[in-house]
Amino acid sequence: MIYKVFYQETKERSPRRENTQALYLDIDAASELEGRIKARKMVEEHTDYNVEFIELLSDKHLDYEKETGVFTLTEF
Repeated sequence: MIYKVFYQETKERSPRRENTQALYLDIDAASELEGRIKARKMVEEHTDYNVEFIELLSDKHLDYEKETGVFTLTEF
């Protein structure tokens, strides 16, 4: 399952929507909740990012992300 993780680059400043960035993770999980937990854990272990939201992408949403040219899977 592909998850889109919205984040701020630092935890030291108040989050601003204009500074929100995203990364994409391929997570092997039995449920959506388990995937969100694994995604958050991976990001927190490998970065100093402030995770705002984690979204499971549907097939249509994933196709759209690929068409826009911003889709790149992140690997840690």
